[in-house]
Amino acid sequence: MRTDTNAVVWVVERPGPMDSAPLRKLTRPVPPPGPHELLLEVLACGVCRTDLHLAEGDLPPRRPRCTPGHEIVGRVLAAGGAVEDFAPGDRVGAAWLAGTCGECRYCRTGRENLCPRSRYTGWDIDGGYATHTLVDARYVYRLPAGWSDEEAAPLLCAGIIGYRALQRCDLPPGGRLGIYGFGASAHLTAQLALARGATVHVVTRTPEARALALELGAASAGSATPPEPLDSAILFAPAGELVPVALEALDRGGTLAVAGIHLTDVPRLDYARHLFQERTLRSVTANTREDGRAFLTEAAEVRPRVHLTRYPISRADQALTDLAHDRITGVAVLTPDVGP
Repeated sequence: MRTDTNAVVWVVERPGPMDSAPLRKLTRPVPPPGPHELLLEVLACGVCRTDLHLAEGDLPPRRPRCTPGHEIVGRVLAAGGAVEDFAPGDRVGAAWLAGTCGECRYCRTGRENLCPRSRYTGWDIDGGYATHTLVDARYVYRLPAGWSDEEAAPLLCAGIIGYRALQRCDLPPGGRLGIYGFGASAHLTAQLALARGATVHVVTRTPEARALALELGAASAGSATPPEPLDSAILFAPAGELVPVALEALDRGGTLAVAGIHLTDVPRLDYARHLFQERTLRSVTANTREDGRAFLTEAAEVRPRVHLTRYPISRADQALTDLAHDRITGVAVLTPDVGP
């Protein structure tokens, strides 16, 4: 087990386009865990589009020089006071939701994702673009056996938020699902929907993503309207101009769930074309811990294939740059640097 005294971390130094180099690599002392905290050695960290939004300034920074990354697979190095469920050597997963108040009406009614005082990994607290990080033991997950560190990392946001989006879009049994955008979360969600018996149609602009969608079992994959009316749809692409497009593709009574934390402006909607006949438009806001546990249980049964592109932690900036320029098919994952 590593006992380094210094951690290598990436921070958002000055938000801006990735080509302006907004990230900076630093060395900091490894922090000791406080009450309820775990000190983790980071074994893998998924690269999420939310990280890109933070680096480029689409998400206003919550704190200066924050370390991105919220799909963390780590090994427990030390546990702080009041931690009872984890011990050094355990492998755990840390996700986007990092803390809630536990007292508001949302927390008391099973909707902790809407807690006004919720905190998020890689936004409010430092995340996994690092060799070491601190997490709250009350918000981490035990990971299914049989997944490598790299395979497990994307499950912790791409998988969990896709699961919640699938719940929010009210897909009926055997229904027709449209997926707009086909990156990290979408390629996992599609496999979950297919395992549930859905027909999946994918709309995405890149040939590589269309090929992957068909390989995974989608009924169609193109850059235009799906070939049949949809019962449900999920918008993963952060493109507001696709909202009316997806709504118009819905059948009567269909639901569109918008899965991203950031979306460009939505054009004017035409009531008759986009919302009439009881079409529904919903957003997706983070996830609850119960969502995470339920998804990981289902993923252990479905075993969705994770299409990986690996980057060493020393090239985290390149991973985000490639994501910004649509050069990643599937999901990118940061892994420890190989020593000399």
